[in-house]
Amino acid sequence: MTTTSGSAKWQGGIKDGKGAISTKSGALNDYPYGFASRFEGKPGSNPEELIGAAHAACFTMALSLILGEAKLTAEQMETKPT
Repeated sequence: MTTTSGSAKWQGGIKDGKGAISTKSGALNDYPYGFASRFEGKPGSNPEELIGAAHAACFTMALSLILGEAKLTAEQMETKPT
């Protein structure tokens, strides 16, 4: 398994500051986040959204593995919060 990573930058105070999220793969490159996107519903990402997506991706891949061990392959799977 290859090693990958993500990083975050932050400039300024908590309410007036701004941040950027990047991933080693380049899937996210200085994608903006900040107080407004986290707490006020403004455009941009937030840490909770990213953690949720990561958990959903991990769960869905694990389910695919389990199905594969049973000689089954899902046509499509989608994991969403309820």
